[in-house]
Amino acid sequence: MSKLKSLLHRTPLLARATLISESRRILTNGDLSPLRPWQTTSLRFLDFYQLGNKEAIEKERARLKDEMSRGYFADLSELKQHGGKIALANKILIPAAVAVKFPSLEVNYSDGRTVKLPFGSEANGLQSTLLCLSFRASSQRMIDSWIMPFLDRFKESGNIQLYEVCFVDSWFLSLNPIKRLLLRVMNKSSRVDSKDGLRRQVVYAFGDHYDFRKQLRILNLLTGYVFLLDKFGRIRWLGFGTATEAEISSLLSCTSLLVEEK
Repeated sequence: MSKLKSLLHRTPLLARATLISESRRILTNGDLSPLRPWQTTSLRFLDFYQLGNKEAIEKERARLKDEMSRGYFADLSELKQHGGKIALANKILIPAAVAVKFPSLEVNYSDGRTVKLPFGSEANGLQSTLLCLSFRASSQRMIDSWIMPFLDRFKESGNIQLYEVCFVDSWFLSLNPIKRLLLRVMNKSSRVDSKDGLRRQVVYAFGDHYDFRKQLRILNLLTGYVFLLDKFGRIRWLGFGTATEAEISSLLSCTSLLVEEK
């Protein structure tokens, strides 16, 4: 607590107000990423080093136009229409010949460690990785609907890994002192799973992820996204929103096939 008070005293008034507001909201709602993309975009556009860079300015204008054409209410409208199920999950594995690689993503564990996903799993004997992406707290139950059956089925497996990635796109929460403070809070409240077999590993991705989302064609930030990768980091299966029984069956069978794949 004394460290937090010291941090507040050294922080400008506006930033202190933002920190207090963000902290209260996190503790109350558990939502780690409340700000919409254009809130970070406007700040990035004011970066001084970009003012003389015409290419960067044009790119930022295109980004502004793209993100302002689709806002929170568009996401919310879709969520009310289909509950986050923007598409049905694959029924079979995507053939390796046409599968695309999952884009590299830097994430933080709650203990401060930084890694890049996906790992080169072929080197350490891992055959498959399930990556679950959550951009807002509204998608947490959706992600759980995929993770719980997956854990139950493969809990004894040593060649499968499971990651839940929570995105924090707030520019303020991504500042290094605030990020370290937030990770420390999350580390104290995180549960410790068994080290044997498959574990649910929760990691956090801070900062702007517009280009990452564009590569995966992610538009709605209120729903959950699930990607099954092979040992080479290629996307072989994907699902959205809340899992159905048929989709869970498909995920489990496709994972078993990947584990046996040579």
